Amino acid sequence: MTKPGKIILDHGSGGKISHHLTTDFILPTFNNPILADLDDGAIFTIGKERFAFSTDSYTVDPIFFPGGSIGDLAINGTVNDVAMCGATPLYLSVGLILEEGFPIHDFKRVMEEMGRAAAQAGVKVVTGDTKVVPKGAADKIFINTSGVGTIPEGINVSSKNARIGDKIILSGSLADHGVTILTQREGLTFDTAITSDSAPLNHMVQKMFAAGKSIHALRDPTRGGAGTALNEIAQSSHVGIRIEETKIPVKPEVSGICELLGFDPLYMANEGKLIAFVGPEDADVVLAAMQEDEFGESACIIGEVVANNPGQVFMETRIGGLRIVDMLAGEQLPRIC
Repeated sequence: MTKPGKIILDHGSGGKISHHLTTDFILPTFNNPILADLDDGAIFTIGKERFAFSTDSYTVDPIFFPGGSIGDLAINGTVNDVAMCGATPLYLSVGLILEEGFPIHDFKRVMEEMGRAAAQAGVKVVTGDTKVVPKGAADKIFINTSGVGTIPEGINVSSKNARIGDKIILSGSLADHGVTILTQREGLTFDTAITSDSAPLNHMVQKMFAAGKSIHALRDPTRGGAGTALNEIAQSSHVGIRIEETKIPVKPEVSGICELLGFDPLYMANEGKLIAFVGPEDADVVLAAMQEDEFGESACIIGEVVANNPGQVFMETRIGGLRIVDMLAGEQLPRIC
C-alpha cells in the first residue's frame, strides 16, 4: 500500500505506481499531443525535418560497476531513448549535481567514461550545467542527459503502432544490468562474472531500418524491465501480446541469482537491450541485421502481437500453461539507473 500524500520509492520504479504518477499529475499539468504519446522521447517537426528529443536522470548506486558506470550509463541511456524513436542521435547535454566532498579522481573517471561512450555512440556533448550541493544533500553524483536526433523520412515508430501479426524481437539476454547492480550493492560474490549490458543501440537500430521498413515500435526495457515495456505497448496500441518463456534468453548465472533471490528476470532493468515490433514480412531480415551487430548477437523472436485480449500480455510457460504478465507493481530495486 502506498501512503497518501507522499512520494515513495515505488513512484520511481517505472511500473504501475510510476505510471499513475505520470498520468495523474504530470500529464494533466503539461497536457499536449506530443507528451501524451508517452514514448521514450518526444517526436516533433520543425519545417520539413522531424526530430526526437529525450531526457533522463541517473542516480545509480554504486556509481562504478562491472561493465559500466554512471557515466557511460548516462550517455547510452539517452542515446538509446532517442534511437527508440527511430531517430539518429546527434547532440547531448549533460547536467551534473555533485555532492561536496566527491573525490576529483572519481569525477575525472566519470567524465572519461562519458567521453568514451559518446565517441562510441557517435554523438557530441554540446552543452551542460554543473551544480554542487552541501555534503549529505546528494549522494556523490547525479547526472541528467538530454539528447536530440533527426528521424529519417519513411520511419514512423511509436508505442501506439504495434499491429496484429507483428513479430516481437528481443535483442539479447534479460536482467544483466539489474542483477549486476543488485549483487554489487549487496556485496554478493559468485563463481561466474556478471556484468552490466550498458551499451549504445543506435548503430544497431540503423542496421535494422536498412534491412526492413516495417518496424512499428521500439522500446529499451530499462526500469520495470521487459514485462512493463510490453504492457506499455500493448495498452498504447490496444493489442494483445503473446510471448513464449522458452524463447526468452536469460544467462544461466543471471537466472540462478534471480531464482535464489526471488526476482523475475522479466521485470529486471536492462541498459543495452531493445524490443522491436516488426511486420512478419520483414521480421527475418531485421533479426538477421540485429544478429550481425555486436550488441544483438543473441537476438531472437520471443512472441507476436495477437487480436485477442487487447491491452494484455500473456506468456506461454515452459510447462505449456498461460501466465498473465502484468506491469511491475512496486519498486524491485531503487537507484538502478
